[in-house]
Amino acid sequence: MRYTFRLRPGALAERALTAEWHRCRFLWNEAVHQQKSGSRLAFGKLSKLLTEVRGRDAWLRDGSQVAQQQTLRTYAQALEHSFTLKDRGRPTFKPRKKALPSVEFTRRGFRIRNGRLLLPKGISVPVVWSRELPSDPTSVRITRDALGHWYASFVVRREVPPAADANGVIGIDWGVRCTATTTSSEFDLPYRGHRKRCAAELAREQRKVMRRHRKGRSQSNGYQRARRTAAKLHKKAARQTQYDSRVWAKQVVDSHAMIAIEDFKPAFLSRLTMARKAADAAIGAAKRELIERGMRAGRKVVLVRPAYTTMTCSRCFARAKQPLELAQRTFRCTACGYTEGRDRNAARVILAVAERGHTSADDVRQSDHLPSGGWSGCGPSLKSPALRQGRR
Repeated sequence: MRYTFRLRPGALAERALTAEWHRCRFLWNEAVHQQKSGSRLAFGKLSKLLTEVRGRDAWLRDGSQVAQQQTLRTYAQALEHSFTLKDRGRPTFKPRKKALPSVEFTRRGFRIRNGRLLLPKGISVPVVWSRELPSDPTSVRITRDALGHWYASFVVRREVPPAADANGVIGIDWGVRCTATTTSSEFDLPYRGHRKRCAAELAREQRKVMRRHRKGRSQSNGYQRARRTAAKLHKKAARQTQYDSRVWAKQVVDSHAMIAIEDFKPAFLSRLTMARKAADAAIGAAKRELIERGMRAGRKVVLVRPAYTTMTCSRCFARAKQPLELAQRTFRCTACGYTEGRDRNAARVILAVAERGHTSADDVRQSDHLPSGGWSGCGPSLKSPALRQGRR
């Protein structure tokens, strides 16, 4: 498990962390450059090259070798994962001004003493301990968000109490008007629209950012303050949506032994007119949270391909001849006369497909179809080196 805490670095520690990040970013970009030039180097070769370069370059020697090796290991694992996806999702360059800092240290690269996080090269950072660590951490990842806040994410082992027995089954269909429509209206996840509620205030702050922007010159303190205010509004809405998803996922997992989920890919919604509303609903985040909680509780989580689920009748399983338009929110079966809400009918079809074990159903516990950042506590996913290292 990952336990994340807020850091309060001073000016010197912040500069040291930023400099460490730039060294790791340089190594990442060099590895990407080697890959684009036709050289596919494994982590072993990259580690040897790092040792040679550190012997010649004083700038790299000033940084932590542990963090630099972890950067190359992360790159090698990301590259290997892209090969399994047929060269999709390959590692790309990390630009200096847009990429957010992220540095990782293994057990031999950090210490915790007197409530402070001790890092190589004499970096000492106070930690806001909001809770106790259940065990000694094996690694830590130092990150900074868009607001400039620093966080430490520790990988620890925790004893998970067994979940309560449950006998129910549920099917879940994803949407925009209602984020998650289930076979039982009691467990629906409505669209809250947190970002929509602060849209006016956010637009005002974004206009202020554009007014204060100076093209071709260094930006003023007023511009930086306006950017931080706009980023705070974004983050507040995202946290509210994340909280709603976690509460809803816990209710679903505690009450059902089998969860059938539509294997929905929300990326294509970015090309539609409903892109802003879909992004506010955060379907992908809610789906990942539900899968992780279900696996952690030992539930049977089944992913069902969304093809024809909207066109199929959940009573007689007759398929409509033509797909329903988005404006048609009611499903009517011409074979048996069954009438039901479009999304509710699709959720019942998804549950029926999962119960019958059709080929379009994919049991998460018996496949590698894990979301990024998923729980590393069961199934063949433990074969992944990234999960063995506690990175995900």
